[in-house]
Amino acid sequence: MSTREKLQEEVDVLEAEDRNNEIVVYNDDVNTFEYVINILVKFCKHSVEQAEQCSYIVHYSGKCSVKSGTIDELKPICLNLLDAGLTAEIK
Repeated sequence: MSTREKLQEEVDVLEAEDRNNEIVVYNDDVNTFEYVINILVKFCKHSVEQAEQCSYIVHYSGKCSVKSGTIDELKPICLNLLDAGLTAEIK
């Protein structure tokens, strides 16, 4: 394997690892289903159906991964979710 191929392989691995981040939303006793659905549609660009499914998973499982991507992509979205009153973090 050439040096160039090795370097490209390392870059590919780092890019794949960088995309393994996700925003996890946690259940709370404050926000309604409708509110959470609207926030997920607005900031995560979910369809209404996808946001509904995520809100039910959050409610019944306690948490749900709602978005994956790089830290740079997820950070502003997660901050918007937090500002909107949801309990969320990037993992």
